[in-house]
Amino acid sequence: MTRIALTIAVMSVLSLSARTTVAHEDHVHEAVPPEKLGTVHFLVAVDSKTQASFDRAVALLHSFEYEQAERGFRSIADQDPNCAMAFWGIAMCNYHPIWGATTQADFDRGRLAIETAAKLGGKNDREKSYIAAIETYYKDSDRLSATERRVVYEKAMEQLHLRFPDDLEGTVFYALSILGNASPTDKTYAAQKRAAELLNAVLPKAPDHPGVAHYLIHSLDSPGLASLALPAARAYSKIAPSAAHAQHMPSHIFTRLGLWEESIQSNLAAAKAARELMAATRPGSTYFEELHAFDYLEYAYLQLGRDSDAKGIVDAIHAVPNVNQETPSAAYAFAAVPARYALERRAWEDAAGLAVAPAWFSWDKFPWAEALTQTARGIGAARSGGLHVAQQALARLDAIHQSLAGVKDGYNWGAQVEVERREVGGWIAHAEKKDDKAVRLMRSAADLEDSIDKSPVTPGALLPAREQLADLLVELGKPAEAVSEYEEVLKSSPGRRNSLRGLERTKSGQKTTGTSSR
Repeated sequence: MTRIALTIAVMSVLSLSARTTVAHEDHVHEAVPPEKLGTVHFLVAVDSKTQASFDRAVALLHSFEYEQAERGFRSIADQDPNCAMAFWGIAMCNYHPIWGATTQADFDRGRLAIETAAKLGGKNDREKSYIAAIETYYKDSDRLSATERRVVYEKAMEQLHLRFPDDLEGTVFYALSILGNASPTDKTYAAQKRAAELLNAVLPKAPDHPGVAHYLIHSLDSPGLASLALPAARAYSKIAPSAAHAQHMPSHIFTRLGLWEESIQSNLAAAKAARELMAATRPGSTYFEELHAFDYLEYAYLQLGRDSDAKGIVDAIHAVPNVNQETPSAAYAFAAVPARYALERRAWEDAAGLAVAPAWFSWDKFPWAEALTQTARGIGAARSGGLHVAQQALARLDAIHQSLAGVKDGYNWGAQVEVERREVGGWIAHAEKKDDKAVRLMRSAADLEDSIDKSPVTPGALLPAREQLADLLVELGKPAEAVSEYEEVLKSSPGRRNSLRGLERTKSGQKTTGTSSR
């Protein structure tokens, strides 16, 4: 890990001094700031103009700007229908290893594209290797799960990396494939460390590469490693300021470290970039990336006690009339923002009154996101005397949990919903004066939550289960035990306002009440 720390530290100096960017293939009006996506050179057998367009599309891909990237690759395919790598790019835009489960529509587009690429054939062995690698993800879907196919793809990328060790793009995409298969329960973070090692090998040769900075942040987005990614976090937004996701992504690390002001600035910039993109490409539509930024903004505002700003985010999310894509990040934000606003402020009756919204959103595609609303309702109702509502919320959580049984594509949302079921069950038990059961359920929720890593879609749990355990212990007159639990929360979530305040009050002999303490 020393090598990782030292190499990443160099990154901030190199990245901030780098000014080379991928050129937009179209004429840009002088009044419009030049597009900056970072420096990428993915060599393909095409003319120089097409090469510049290809590099731009790959740069967008590395910043998870999938829709724009796919548009770029399709433009190349329209101009040169025999360019197999343009269809490879389309297939890559529909493979989302750490961004969320691939929808059937995405998968079908990607499969059609890679079948076309395979028929056309690459112009050389390297191009053929790239095509063959991603083809492994799209074929045999009738007998292999998405998880199994991602593993096969990772192995194919490993072979490509070994065969072409000097191909920087091959190394970067191989690192991404490793991250796509990292286990959320492996607290040694072996896969993430391996990915970071590969990316650090590329860093000195490509300090302005958007994928290197982006994937280093994902590699080190965990409590024990986050500080190592701080230089990458502060560099990425400057490498690719034209990408909304590049503006947002540093806040993953800022959140892990409790750097709330930096998180706020990061997400304000991301929301602005998202609005500008939609104004230029889809007027009247809301970019899902803006909603993702809203969730992180809400979390940061609440940690600083900036309740009026947090309320502004709630109002903004309630006013969203549509979204350009119904993504996991959009679903999470719609549910989490109002739930956080109520729960973090201990406004239990407000939490109990939450409804699944907006009504026009396809919640059936994201039952784990609806679970956030039901969790807030259940906790809020149980803590404000509305046992009937709490029991209704718990029943709905039970149904959602059952619907997720056996679902293994991407993040294990079933385990997260199980944490939420135990939390709500614990507060119901407390309300029914079954306090031994309440503590047992809440402690088991905390232990389960600690055993799995959070999804990249969220800055953190609505309320950490261990923080709720500490709150419960305070109410049961067990301050010494509560202090230990609050301290444990702050080890992995430094700067959490409610744990800091709970710790201070408990140590001073004050008892946290069930009313708002803001």
